[in-house]
Amino acid sequence: MKKMIVAMVALLASTSAFAQEAATPVVANSDRGLVAIAAAIAIALSVFGGAMAQGKTAATALEGIARNPAASGKLLIPMILGLALIESLVIYALIIALRLA
Repeated sequence: MKKMIVAMVALLASTSAFAQEAATPVVANSDRGLVAIAAAIAIALSVFGGAMAQGKTAATALEGIARNPAASGKLLIPMILGLALIESLVIYALIIALRLA
């Protein structure tokens, strides 16, 4: 009985010495399809949010200019800067979505 336990331990210890390296996981085709759908939904939501934010920004700036035309110079630069930052977030989401797919 003791010899059998020693033999089992020796057998189990030796198999770990000859173990192969872990293979890199391969994404199955069905998983790639789900990742592509998730990326498409992510970019659609970010574009929708960016478009809504840009529309709200432009509407608010135009309303402010309509109420006070003299303030158009003071509103134009922050509006353009805000629009650029909103667009950069949408482009960042596009890059992430393309990286996923």
